[in-house]
Amino acid sequence: MALRRSSRNIANKLSSMLARTSLLHSHATSFGFKQIHEEEKSKMVGNVFTSVASNYDLMNDLMSGGMHRLWKDRLVSKLHPFPGMKHLDVAGGTGDVAFRVLENINSVSRRATQHGLLDDFENETQIYICDINPNMLNVGKKRAIERGLGEDCSLQWVEGDAEALSFEDDSMDGYTIAFGIRNVTHIEKAISEAYRVLKRGGRFLCLELSHVELPVFKQLYDYYSFSVIPALGELVASDRESYQYLVESIRRFPTQEMFGRMIAEAGFQKVEYENLVGGVVAIHSGLKI
Repeated sequence: MALRRSSRNIANKLSSMLARTSLLHSHATSFGFKQIHEEEKSKMVGNVFTSVASNYDLMNDLMSGGMHRLWKDRLVSKLHPFPGMKHLDVAGGTGDVAFRVLENINSVSRRATQHGLLDDFENETQIYICDINPNMLNVGKKRAIERGLGEDCSLQWVEGDAEALSFEDDSMDGYTIAFGIRNVTHIEKAISEAYRVLKRGGRFLCLELSHVELPVFKQLYDYYSFSVIPALGELVASDRESYQYLVESIRRFPTQEMFGRMIAEAGFQKVEYENLVGGVVAIHSGLKI
C-alpha cells in the first residue's frame, strides 16, 4: 500500500514537472496571476467578458464610484474629434467611448452650422466599434438603440481581434482603447496594429487601469482591489472569479513608463501619459508622424 502511494506521488511529481516543462518550452502568458499557454488566453478572457457583459456598466459604476465616466470624457477630450473623421475604438463593445466621440463630433457640427462653416464632412464621419466578444457588441448595439442611434450610419459595429485588425493600412484618423489592452495576449501586437491602421498625424490613445505608487494610497487601493471588488462581483454579478481576474490582470500590466516605451517602440512619436487618481488609471497617447 505504501509502495503504491509512493509510486502515485512520484507519478504526480513527474506529471507536474512535465507540465511545467511543456509550459516553459511553449509560449506562455499570464491570465491574472496564473501562467497559461498563449493559445488559451483569448478563450479564457472571452469567457470572462461573456460572463460580465450584462452587468458591465453597472459594475464599472460601482467599482469606480462612477468615475470611469469622467475618465472616458477625459480620453475623448484628448482625442479632439472632428466631423468627417474615421475613428476606431477597440475593445469598446458597449459603446461607451464611441458614443462620446460621436456626441463630441455632433457638438462641433452644431457649432459649425451656426457659423455657416459646416461642409460635406459631416456625412463622412465613421466610428468603428471593434470588439472580439459578440456579447459585448450586443450590449453596445442595444444601448445605441436606447439612445436613438440604432440607425445612425456613423456607427459601425465590427467583431474583431485587436492583434489582427481587419482595417486597411493608414485608414484611421484616431484610435482609442479603454480598459482593454491588458486583456490581449500580445500587447505589442495590438500597439503595432494601432500604428498600422492610423494615418500620418493619427492619434493613439489608451485608457487603462495602471499602477499606484504612493505607499499609503497603494495599501488602501490594494485592500479595495483584492477584498472589495471580487466581493462586489459575487454580490452583483454572481461572478467572483471574473473580477478576481480583473484585479490580478491590473497588477500584471506594465508600469506607466514601461508601457510608454512599448508605444514608442511601435513607432509612435510624442509619447506621453497622464495619471488620474494617483495612477489608478493612466491615459497614454502617441502620434503617428
